[in-house]
Order: sequence, then C-alpha cells, then structure tokens
Amino acid sequence: MKIFAYTYSDPLLEPTPDPTTWEWELDAIYQDLGKRSQLQKLFNDCKTEPPNCLLIRRLEELGDTLDEVSSRLAELEVMGITLIAVEQGYNSSQDSPNLRAQLLKLLYEIQHQQRSRRIRQGHARNRLDAAPPPGRAPYGYRRGKGKYIIDRTTSPVVKDFFEHFLLYGSLRGSVRHLAKKYGKKISVTTGRRWLTNPVYRGDTAYQNGEIISNTHAPIITREEAAQVDRLLRRNSRLPPRTASAPRSLAGLVVCNECQSHMNVIRVTIRNQHKEYLYLRPISCSKQPKCRALPYQEVLEQTIQTVCRDLPLAVAGMNFPELDAVKNSLNEALSRQQEVLNQLPCLLETGVLDLETAKLRAYKIRTEMSALQAKLATLPPVNLRSVAQAVSIPQFWLDLSEAERRFYFREFIRQIDIIRQDKEWELRVIFIF
Repeated sequence: MKIFAYTYSDPLLEPTPDPTTWEWELDAIYQDLGKRSQLQKLFNDCKTEPPNCLLIRRLEELGDTLDEVSSRLAELEVMGITLIAVEQGYNSSQDSPNLRAQLLKLLYEIQHQQRSRRIRQGHARNRLDAAPPPGRAPYGYRRGKGKYIIDRTTSPVVKDFFEHFLLYGSLRGSVRHLAKKYGKKISVTTGRRWLTNPVYRGDTAYQNGEIISNTHAPIITREEAAQVDRLLRRNSRLPPRTASAPRSLAGLVVCNECQSHMNVIRVTIRNQHKEYLYLRPISCSKQPKCRALPYQEVLEQTIQTVCRDLPLAVAGMNFPELDAVKNSLNEALSRQQEVLNQLPCLLETGVLDLETAKLRAYKIRTEMSALQAKLATLPPVNLRSVAQAVSIPQFWLDLSEAERRFYFREFIRQIDIIRQDKEWELRVIFIF
C-alpha cells in the first residue's frame, strides 16, 4: 500500500511541522512553506504513480480558498485516492451516509477559518514591518505612519508617573500623585500595566507575546526601565499594601519567634501632639503574644547593621562571573546585529527574497529583544561603589522616610527580630 503525506504551513503564522511525527509508514512526504509548489508536484506525481492514500492534517491545507479546496478534493476523488484528514477525523474511503454531511460541515468551517487566516496574515505582515498592532495607541502616544509617535500633551503625565515611581517605589503613591497633580485618575491595575508596557520603553509587543525593540521613541530610558523592573520584583516580595506605606521599615520586619510580619502602629496621648511608633506582630500565635518594639530603636539598629554588613555582603558576590554573563549576552547581541546588517546585501544579491528577508529580520529582532530583557534583569555594575556610599550612617539619617524606604528595599529582603527573654537583636537578610 502506497501512502503519501502533505503538509502546508505559513511561516508567518505557525512553526514548520516536524515531518517525522506521522504515525504511518510513508512512501513520500511533500511539504510547503508559504507557497504551494510541492502541492502541485504532489498532484503531478499522483497522475503518474498514484498512491492508495494521501494524508493531510486538515482539509484547508489543500488551498487558499474554498474553491481551491473543493477543486482538489474532486481531483483526488476522480483519481480514486483515499484522503485522510488526521486532525479532523475525515476519511474519504468511508462508505457512510454521514460522510457527505461531514464534508459539507468541514467546508463550512474552512470558509470561516480562511477568513480568520487572512486577517491574521495581515497582522503578521504588519509585524514583519514592525508596525503597531491594531487598537488604540497607549496613553502618551498617538499613531503615526507605521509607528507610535509621542503625544506632547499626554506624554509628560506618563513621564512624571514613572519618575515618581522611580523616586518612591510606590505604585499606589504614583497613582495618587497623578490624580492630585494632573487630575488624571487611573486604577492601580492600569498603573501596573503602564509600568510593564514595552511601548513606553520604545518597544512594540504583539498578541503572540513577541517583542521588537527600538521601534519608536521611548518615554523612559533602558536604565530607567531596568530599575522599574527591579522595583516591581522587589515590591512583589512584600506583604500587600506595604509598598506605599509611609514608614521605611513597613513590610520588611518579621518576628523570628512567631514568624509573623510586623506592622507599624501609631500611639498618641490625648491632648498631646507627640506620637509614639511601635512594630507589632500582625498575627502572633504565641501565648502570651510577642510584645511590640519601639520603631525608632529598630530603625537605628537596622541602619547600624546595614552600614556594617552591606559592604561585606557585596564583596562576597562573584562579580567576575556576573561580568562573564553580561559579556556573553552583549556578544550574542553583537552577533545578531551583524546578521541583521547583512540582510540588505543578501536581498540585493537575490539570495533572499523580500518576504524571507523580512521574516528573518523579524525573528532576529525578537531574539535580540529577549537577550536585552535578560541583560536588564542583572544587577547594576556599580553595585560595589553604591554599597560603599550607603555604608555611611549619616547618609541614612539625612533621608526622608520615603527615601529611606526606597533604599532599604533596594538592598534588604527581610529583617528578622530575634528575641532573647526581654532582650532582642535583629538580623538583616540582603537580597543578594
């Protein structure tokens, strides 16, 4: 029994299928990518040496329109070749009254699928040209000719939002800042989308999850974007709503005795303006419960511990290994850029046609975007010099609580309170 197989795939929409996945013993495999030259060769071979059976994945692979599919189905029927569409459960050799109804149903589905396919192909061609996806432009931009253009009336609002977040590290605080200063009311969810939206970094993201870098003018720099990502990762480790808390130790302190986070409580005395701050376990399971601690004493000990231990912790990091990773990523980016620069020459000499060159350029640019994303997650190169600067006690004492909160969370993962009878001491756990 002679069996042929045929597959068609559009490289704009789907990966190339693996020809070894057929669970049949095949005499020949015909495979088309974008164009249907192999399909024509298949039908010519069927006229000279017809197989008993032809395997395809879906009926729509036989043509770009419903008329083409119907015409080729009729040709196969005239030649007496059994057609099996594996993924649709269609077998033309079945002698069943439901076969004609099944075929009509599949042809009706093909008509809708091909309409959807043409729309997706149009979107895919736009991606090859690095054009923005359909829909409204993000706030701060407007649509230009094939790319986003900065809107001079709204972009200062977005820029100020990012600057406020970079200064204080608080998403909710930045949202309130916009409402107070500009009357621009957005939800916290919208604010988070702004912080993670590649468009504000000069990149274009598509629905398939792929990103192309440097497609238009950015609102924030690469360095600012990397800092935003670090702040978001840092805030995700904190208890809810503590990222915007007014006190610098909020969300960082944990009681080692009961393993409960400690929140900041404020105590006032009637008819007096003075207030007292304490750190108290949120959900202590001990009896009697772990006592609260004076906030100012914990703050002073934290500053002393950071000044003493931070330079030692940074010195223990393996910077040569970190530099090797960064150099490797930068070399990979350089190689990809060299390949990208060679594509116009290959197009001029006819080695590549226009569509293939565009597809190759698109894949290279998405790979470069992924490499740049990995590079942005690495710690800043000046970490050692920063550690030396912040190891001076006066540096911390000169900061406001909001500024101190920012720097604490940049370096500290957790502060453990270790109790010993009525005494206590603390241990600072750094993020690296």
